[in-house]
Amino acid sequence: MRLVFLGAPGSGKGTQAVWLQGRFGIPQISTGDILRKAVTEGTELGKKADSIMKSGALVSDELIIALMRERLGQPDCARGFILDGFPRTIAQGESLDAMLGPARAIQSAIFFEVSEAEIIRRLTSRRTCAQCGRIYNILSDPPPASGACGSCGGAIIQRKDDSEETVLSRLKVYEEKTAPLKEFYYKQKKLYILRAEQPVERVRAELEALLAGLQAV
Repeated sequence: MRLVFLGAPGSGKGTQAVWLQGRFGIPQISTGDILRKAVTEGTELGKKADSIMKSGALVSDELIIALMRERLGQPDCARGFILDGFPRTIAQGESLDAMLGPARAIQSAIFFEVSEAEIIRRLTSRRTCAQCGRIYNILSDPPPASGACGSCGGAIIQRKDDSEETVLSRLKVYEEKTAPLKEFYYKQKKLYILRAEQPVERVRAELEALLAGLQAV
């Protein structure tokens, strides 16, 4: 099972990827994961990435692909993997295909379909403790009515990253850079649409049914 999860920030793909990892015993991998892992382990690529990030620059596609090649070559990926939030551009998708080759090609790209209004509602509902960093959600896991964190008593705030202005900016970047991957995988006849605006449990049930159907083919 070699999957790519596509969708805008807040579409729920990360939540389902984590569940799927536990369900099938295959790793969930994101760009952030491989960067942190490589830096922590002190690999040559990790040292390069760490130096670039500390300088405030963006890590190049070339280095990201090299890190991904290193990560996908590890033993826990032998039975498959879930790419969550990678590739982010058509160029990265093409590089990924070339790297994997026909023998390990991506089998399915699952697009988590959620309206822009719902994405904004989900992302702007997040609240964070300014002291310990605990995350709350006013829709599903609201903070105490007192406005103090239930873990440490710190002040509950809305981070700038979770403001509507920032969310709209993130969505604009997504539409320009990442959304075209939907067409990229559609042309390869690998794209599947998941109605991700439903409750988490319903999305999970449809995802499991979809994957069962794909495995039966």
